[in-house]
Amino acid sequence: MTKCLNFTLREQKMSVGSKKGQKVFIARPTDRQRVSHRQFCEEVAHATTFTGAEVEAVLRLAAEMAKHHVESGESVDFGDIGTLSPSFKSKAVDHIEDFNATRDIKKPMVKLRPSARYFKLEGVTYERVEAKTKTTKGNKPSGGDTQPHP
Repeated sequence: MTKCLNFTLREQKMSVGSKKGQKVFIARPTDRQRVSHRQFCEEVAHATTFTGAEVEAVLRLAAEMAKHHVESGESVDFGDIGTLSPSFKSKAVDHIEDFNATRDIKKPMVKLRPSARYFKLEGVTYERVEAKTKTTKGNKPSGGDTQPHP
């Protein structure tokens, strides 16, 4: 499997740090393509005795059970993926007696803290590509020449 990450350079005005206010160029990774959930399940299935549908069912069940635990205030160690924990936004109040959970806590969600060991990409190379131009409906984006950058 290829370990080459495509990137584009984008001009950006810095808003913090020693280069605040200056225009600089920053590399941004680009997506090659998205692997669908079904395709991913089929790939996993080929390495096991399960079918793609069985892999999908197990992944769905694992996600539902993890969400149930997180909704109960528990954190779930999801192995190499990381830890799932409850999180939410909270309004700041001046006095403790002014706090009302129903009013002041918003957007409860599941937070994933990715495993640093597992999600650190190693042994990758980089290839600069031209940024895709924005298109109008019905037109395909124009491609660009690639310039390898090891």
